[in-house]
Amino acid sequence: MTPAALAELVRRTAVDVLTSHDLDTTALPAAVTVERPRNPEHGDYATNLALQVAKRVGVAPRELAGWLAESLATQDGVAEAEVAGPGFINLRLAADAQGAVVLQVLVEGDNYGSGDALAGRAINLEFVSANPTGPLHLGGTRWAAVGDALGRVLAAEGAKVTREYYFNDAGVRIDRFVQSLIAVAQGAEIPKDGYFGSYVGDAAAEVLRQAPGALSLPDDERAEVFRRIGVGLMFEEVKRSLHEFGTDFDVYFHEDSLHVSGAVATAVDEVKRRGHLYQKDGAWWLRSTEFGDDKDRVVIKSDGEPSYIAGDIAYFKDKRNRGFDLLIYMLGADHHGYIGRLKAAAAALDDDPDTVEVLIGQMVNLVKDGKPVKMSKRAGNTVSIDDLVDTVGVDAARYALVRSSVDATLDIDLDLWSRRTNDNPVFYVQYAHARLSSLTRNAAELGVPVPTAETELDLGLLTHQREGELIRTIGEFAKVVSTAAELREPHRVARYLEELASAYHKFYDTCRVLPQGDEEATSLTYARLGLCVATRQVLANGLGLLGVSAPERM
Repeated sequence: MTPAALAELVRRTAVDVLTSHDLDTTALPAAVTVERPRNPEHGDYATNLALQVAKRVGVAPRELAGWLAESLATQDGVAEAEVAGPGFINLRLAADAQGAVVLQVLVEGDNYGSGDALAGRAINLEFVSANPTGPLHLGGTRWAAVGDALGRVLAAEGAKVTREYYFNDAGVRIDRFVQSLIAVAQGAEIPKDGYFGSYVGDAAAEVLRQAPGALSLPDDERAEVFRRIGVGLMFEEVKRSLHEFGTDFDVYFHEDSLHVSGAVATAVDEVKRRGHLYQKDGAWWLRSTEFGDDKDRVVIKSDGEPSYIAGDIAYFKDKRNRGFDLLIYMLGADHHGYIGRLKAAAAALDDDPDTVEVLIGQMVNLVKDGKPVKMSKRAGNTVSIDDLVDTVGVDAARYALVRSSVDATLDIDLDLWSRRTNDNPVFYVQYAHARLSSLTRNAAELGVPVPTAETELDLGLLTHQREGELIRTIGEFAKVVSTAAELREPHRVARYLEELASAYHKFYDTCRVLPQGDEEATSLTYARLGLCVATRQVLANGLGLLGVSAPERM
């Protein structure tokens, strides 16, 4: 019995109890909460339902809890139900009912933990979207890991997710990058606001290799050649780094296409027709304060050129025209102002601002030997995705970036994440999976068939405390995934996997699984082996949601 199934049982029982006492069943919440107590002596699960509804139905909490406990104790799968404190109900499950979770995992396999809370939703998930002016920096790398994991989690809850990279191939940063390339190619000094690092020289040399006469062209033509080739080189490098990191996108959207196609002008005209723009100081302004923004925004500047928000409006309109009903933007720490701005872009088109969600990620710092890692020689004044991966590997890098909330600045200790020891969280989780894989190989070598969904198992034999703790931890997985999707917090999956690995290691150190010497395999052997197979499956499913491998050997 999973926590979700138990919660449904508690609610059905509560409906019957309230009805039998002529009390209002509408006082019950739509979903009942059952949680695992911190102290196992308080039972397998506990619920505060009586405390929630007692006042609404005019009954003392302990009295209502007593009625509920008495009825719950008679239900199939419930071994004990008792009142605690002011009105909590502590529940212990029968071993066979609790062990049914194992069979559920074996039956559902790779799909265990998935749900349908987001079924029918079409979500556009935009992340990374770094300017193609150099190697991907650590801030973008954090979103590459977190964004990809979030996409997997949302898809696990039934959403159709499109991963999108907004390719900033227009604007002042691109202009500064192009001027840096030209300066290096000419042997001149790079402008103070330009880009530095050995990659600039490499890119400039490649431009000249592909277009040997570029420096002799008129200024505008020369800049266009360096822009086309140089920016293209950088973007391909970013795409390569992301692919090797395990993050790929369904759509690479070019900012410049919005201007060339006339989409920006069309969107601005539409906002004008809707009466949301006004003229001041020769510019056109959006009444964005009316939509909750902190200030009105210039849409068309006094020189007639569109501002950034003009592109935002056009881009929002384009996404909605492609059929997305939820647009999630994952932005860096310096983009807090974009929350109001992007919602204002939706409102300016008389659309629902709640179709826009903006997630802000904080900075990432690398630490080695207790000291911050300041910069990369190749990337200039930043540390790049390749620097991190070259030091700790893809799996450790992804896991390290995902396992903490993006709301907080993240310090990554390169020494810790390079170790093959249990204090390295990703090693700890992966080692549990590898240990379980070794166990199934050992079972096969002993001639003990590894249980499958078709195997008849007496799961009621799993009565040891460590077995129960492991089963209940497995049972939490679906709730963890659904919560991670609802709150857009994939780090919850990583923390859960560490808890599951811990529960497994404690079980393995206490409960012998395979027979030794001349011993024969027993029903308990197969039940425990089935529990191990289920644990390995959940570890693999969870690691898959994070884009981290589940090794068979380590």
